[in-house]
Amino acid sequence: MLYWFFVRLLGPVARRRVHPTAQGLNNIPSTGGGIVAANHLAVIDDALLPLTCPRMIHFMGKAEYFEGKGLKGRFIAWWFTSVGVFPVDRSGGSKSLGALRHARTIIEDGHLFGIHIEGTRSPDGRLYRGHTGVARLAFETGCPIIPTAIIGSREIQKPGQTIPSKGRTTVIYGRPIQVGRRDPGDVTHEELRSLTDRIIAEIARMGGQEYVDEYAQVVKKRMAASRGVTQPSK
Repeated sequence: MLYWFFVRLLGPVARRRVHPTAQGLNNIPSTGGGIVAANHLAVIDDALLPLTCPRMIHFMGKAEYFEGKGLKGRFIAWWFTSVGVFPVDRSGGSKSLGALRHARTIIEDGHLFGIHIEGTRSPDGRLYRGHTGVARLAFETGCPIIPTAIIGSREIQKPGQTIPSKGRTTVIYGRPIQVGRRDPGDVTHEELRSLTDRIIAEIARMGGQEYVDEYAQVVKKRMAASRGVTQPSK
């Protein structure tokens, strides 16, 4: 599979630069579907998870990654597809729901689905309020959630920095949170929020991040407005 080809080809180079250490690998189910729910500090986070996880993780990616023109655009689309990324239209509505349905299929087919529960990178290194889509997927599929704390990536890849500096990173895979399968109509918003907050609390405990009970997207927009600039999509 191309995924493992890229991990094995580029992995040694990446490891020499970011020195990732993995903890809690025994918490990753050896078979069956599951959700790897992680914090998000830097772009490189999406490489640290595949580099440290013994199983392939499928991710969502912005639809724009798959719509580029020319040789470069086709290469980027091929690259993301090869390493398990599938497109999501973030304009909202039924288009975004289609990506969630695809994620559900991945889980029900017995694979791991990875997602950053905050929905975007942290604007300041703190841990922000989680979105309930992770909890909803878990209830719909009955799969376990593996809370995952990424540490050190922001220190070696500051916002706006393309190539990370040399340094050390850690990925901690926490004990799976078992979730029983439920009919979506029977799951209340309070249950979704409670499970989401439980995941976030576990990530905060493992990673030692300060928690902020506010969505990171809201904070980013406020910060951008104060600087008089337009907020990028991620």
